[in-house]
Amino acid sequence: MNGKRYLIKNIGILTLSQFGSKILSFLLVPLYTNILTTEEYGIYDSFHTTICLLIPILTLGISDAVLRFPLDKENDRKGIFSVAIKKYVISFVVLCIPLLINFRFNFIPVVNEYVIYFLAMYIVQTISGICINFSRGLDCIKEVGISGILCSIVMLVLNISFLKVIKLGLIGYFLANIIALLIQTLYLIISLKLWKFVTWSKQYNDLEKQMITYSVPLIANTVAWWVNSSSDRYVVIFLCGVTANGIYSVAYKIPSMMSLFQTIFNQAWTLSTVKDFDKDDSKGFFSEVYALYNFGMVMGCSVLISGTKMIAEIMYAKDFYAAWNYSPWLIISVLFGALSGYLGGIFAAVKDTKIFAKTTVVSAIVNTVLNIILVYFFGPIGAAIATLISYWLTFVIRIKYVQRYIKFKIRYLRDNISYIILILQSILLYGFIEKTIVLYMLEFICICVLMFIYKKEIIICIDKFKRGLKHG
Repeated sequence: MNGKRYLIKNIGILTLSQFGSKILSFLLVPLYTNILTTEEYGIYDSFHTTICLLIPILTLGISDAVLRFPLDKENDRKGIFSVAIKKYVISFVVLCIPLLINFRFNFIPVVNEYVIYFLAMYIVQTISGICINFSRGLDCIKEVGISGILCSIVMLVLNISFLKVIKLGLIGYFLANIIALLIQTLYLIISLKLWKFVTWSKQYNDLEKQMITYSVPLIANTVAWWVNSSSDRYVVIFLCGVTANGIYSVAYKIPSMMSLFQTIFNQAWTLSTVKDFDKDDSKGFFSEVYALYNFGMVMGCSVLISGTKMIAEIMYAKDFYAAWNYSPWLIISVLFGALSGYLGGIFAAVKDTKIFAKTTVVSAIVNTVLNIILVYFFGPIGAAIATLISYWLTFVIRIKYVQRYIKFKIRYLRDNISYIILILQSILLYGFIEKTIVLYMLEFICICVLMFIYKKEIIICIDKFKRGLKHG
């Protein structure tokens, strides 16, 4: 199977895998915003965001190594999974210590109130990440896809049951998401017999050292990405309150439509870069994929920005409607995050994880400073703009570094013009034009200009689609 077919196959299967946690989460927004208060949604989001930070730190980022190392056939897969489970168990024990201290002295009352759910979320999210990444490393993409479908069904049924029928409120929201991830994990364990990859009788000291050497630099990268994508919530909580954070957190739901594709592509792309890496890009594979990926993300962002207000009217109930104000800037940040992820796949292929840390830490520092300044003066919208700037900075720095490993063509002038058009589309939404019909006509013109700019990519896509139909 050539590089393009392998990439497309994995994108298709991983789309199914991500459906439960991404698309369904977006489609259920009307249910959440009708039943949960802004404060309750803010509590759940702060728990989820905190756990996403704790997992790579407490597990030493082992989940990244669990994906990368099985791709090299000479590595002992039993050893890889055993090392990961060992780090998982240790991380659980370490997490319990501050939770017990907080339980005794009640430093953070809201954590004590929902401590069982906090711990359960950590347990299932950590083991789920390890099992999914290991399954992908084994190239068992089909099983990962099926587990995603199963997660979708369970999540849908339980959210409706717990929130709408039984009316459990925030606790029901916690339970639905925890149980759905647990079922997905159990499916992978049973279908792939993952228990056979765990052994306590043999030591894998050398392999463990290699995995930690690979994954530890990625902790800084992951934490920095967390700062870029999540720390803004804490600044908003501190300066604007939990209720404002609940509204701001919902603003991420519209960009999640783009980040879904970004996540799927980057997961498939990491597998492809390891399999088909060519530093001279002699076949033009990397150049063509970059151009098409950039085109797809730009057009997706453009359409989504144009429809932000309309989507918000449909998806957001009550006070949550104000979240649309922040979405356009977060949508553009997803674009730069996606392109940074594309370049990150190349760094993963050559196992240069230090580049991840260098590039992302710099933007995280900038993000933190800008968050404090902009949120103080402009409120939550300042956090969205800070996020956009930091993601753009990561992309720019990685573009510079990636030239060390591979040479592929990028049309900088054309692409930069398209990014400026996206910013212009975002600005147009903020009431500068009184007549709605004029506003959407201007938004449509922007989309048409982008289509003209990327006419070459459109022709390529149409041609590939026609050839696909002929061979189908």
